[in-house]
Parts: sequence; C-alpha cells; structure tokens
Amino acid sequence: MCQMDVIPVLTVKPWRALFDEKFHVVVGNLPPTQEVTLHSLHQSEDTDYWEAFGHYVSDAQGRVTVFKDPSVGGTYEGVEPMGLMWSMRPIPGSRPELRWRKKEVHTPMVVHISVYRGHMSQGFREQVALASVVTERWYMAPGVRRVDITEGGVTGTLFLPPGPGPFPGVLDMWGGSGGLVEYRAALLASHGFAAMALLYVFPDQNKNATIGYPYFEPRCCVCISGSHACRIGATQSVEETSQGIHKKYAKARTDEENRIIWRDVLLPIPEDIDLKVEMGRITCPLLLVVGQDDQNWAAVESADDMKQMMERAGNSHLLTTLSYPGAGHLIEPPYGPHCRACTFVLQPGQQRVVMLFGGLNKHHAVAQEDSWENILGFLQEHLCHSVKPHVQSRL
Repeated sequence: MCQMDVIPVLTVKPWRALFDEKFHVVVGNLPPTQEVTLHSLHQSEDTDYWEAFGHYVSDAQGRVTVFKDPSVGGTYEGVEPMGLMWSMRPIPGSRPELRWRKKEVHTPMVVHISVYRGHMSQGFREQVALASVVTERWYMAPGVRRVDITEGGVTGTLFLPPGPGPFPGVLDMWGGSGGLVEYRAALLASHGFAAMALLYVFPDQNKNATIGYPYFEPRCCVCISGSHACRIGATQSVEETSQGIHKKYAKARTDEENRIIWRDVLLPIPEDIDLKVEMGRITCPLLLVVGQDDQNWAAVESADDMKQMMERAGNSHLLTTLSYPGAGHLIEPPYGPHCRACTFVLQPGQQRVVMLFGGLNKHHAVAQEDSWENILGFLQEHLCHSVKPHVQSRL
C-alpha cells in the first residue's frame, strides 16, 4: 500500500471556543515518520490574510499531537499547543505593517487549519491539503449581552454576562490610539465580569477638548504597559493631556527601518512628584504588567519608579508587578497575533507613521498567556468576594 492510499484525519477540539481557550490539534492515519506541515489561515475583517505553520514528523503510530509533539520549523518551534494562533503573520505580499484587531465581537474569528504533505514554508494555496478543519474563536460567550452607552457625557459599550447578576464591574480603557475597542471587555464579560469598554479618545479634537477625567474610586486597578510620568490634572482635558505629551515628540527616535521608538519621550522619569501620579495616595491593590522590550512606552522605568514611590509611602504591599523578558508594549489577551510594529496616526495633525512596539514572538506570547491568567485571578480575588459566584458560559 502506498502512502497516498492512507487518508489522514485532522481533528481540532474544541472547534468552537472562546478566544483565550486552548485547542488540541491531532493528525492521525499518517505513515510513521511522515513529514507534514500544519497550517492555519485567517482572513481578517480588513480582508487581509494571516497565516502560521509548523513542521512536524509523525510518531511510530502515524500521529502528530500538537499538544506534546514539537514543531521542528515554521513560524514557531518546539511544543506549542497554540503556535498556530499566536505566531500568525500576514501572508507574503500583504500590505506592510499590519496589526490584527477584532472589531465585530458578535462574530467569531474563523481559522482554517490544514495539514500538508512535507515541510512547506510557502505556496500553500497552490497545494491540495491532506485534510482541513474550520474553527471558530469567540470573544463573546453565549448569553453575553452587548449594550451601547451614550448618555451623561459617557460613550462606550457595556458587556453583561448571562444571568440576573449581580456582577463585579470592570472599566476597560485602552491607550492613546483612540476609538472604541471592545474585544477585551467582551472577553471579560465571558468570564463573569460586567465590563464596559470606554471611549475617551475621540477622532474629533474638539470633542477631546471637552472630555475630562472625573474622579472615581476603584476597588482594584490593572495597568498594562503604562506610566505614571504623564500626570493628568483634575481640570485637564484629554486633548490638553495629549498635547502635553506630544510637545515632547522631539525626544522620540527612529530605528534603522525608520520606525518610531516613542519610549524616550518619558525619559528620564522626573524626580519632581508634581509631574507624576502620586503613587503614595493609592489605597487599592494595583497590578502592573510590563514588557521588558517595550519600545513604545517607558514602562520598565516607570514600574521601577512607581515601586520606589510606594515603598517610601508605605503602601507597596498593594503593588504586584508582572515583568516579562522579551515582551513588547501591546500585551493583550492570549493567542492573538503579535504586533511588533504597525502604522499609527499621531495626534494632533493626523500624521501617519510606523510605530515600533517591540517584543519577540515567543516571549510576547508567553507574556500574554501568563498575564491574562493573572489578571483574571487578580480581578476575581478583589472584586468577586461581594457578589454571587458566577458559572462561566462555555461555547
């Protein structure tokens, strides 16, 4: 019997799951020691194609089990159960400097996983796969409700878990790129939190000039790739704060590929306490998530200074810092494609540049998986003791 007479069987379990759930990929019915390539393909909402692939050799039983077998080449190497997700990159010939982000959270990320004969690195469209499976990755679990909020000067999207509640509440605020980003809040709601994605940086600069920072008292706080060295005044608008930061734009530098390294804008961290958030006044637990290869923000130096300020004030027992070697700025929920650099629109002036965010694929993937697990645990520890236990919805 020749090898072509054997029909390989490819399974992906679960084929439908939340975005932060692992899947198990197995190929069976292969000849022993058969070289194969596992390939994942996704078309984003911007119609760009993303792919990842790993090179495997079947065992004596003619099986490849991604959960325990190493990839010997491709976009990832070693035993990486989710390498077909986190190592995704734009296919050759794509538009330059892309960043993958999910906009429509009520629809899944659809991923085609296929197995090919031999160790391939290109030309997947020209070859016939031995077997293929279509999988779905969701940010919204069944029963999660999405509610648009536009009242009282507040614009955002509220995501509510299934059931009557009450639910612990989380306010989800993204960085300076602006717009309403919903996928993390949707995923938090899928884990039992009432999460509101807040729009606070508008495309309209006149709108930003009217948006301030009203006082609220959190029970706990998670700060990802942040800094305390750009203090926001109680009467200061978003636009005024943004202008203050961009006045320091001349301190930014570029690398050999003309990508902007923004982290120097905040360096050196000022010694004057009036130029920083008063960390000594913090009375709630604080979790800092830091990528040590952050090229966009001085997160490492900021975290060190925040720790010193809190130690001097006697409230450092409230601080937990997660610091990840080789991770960049954009530390997001796990298994999404890493973005080391992408096009970015600078405000004000709408100047389009390429921003370097940093991070190495494997190291960044480790940081995203570990930090997300810790973030969920941190929120559950400090928010869930006063509400009913929640049974998480599964797909």
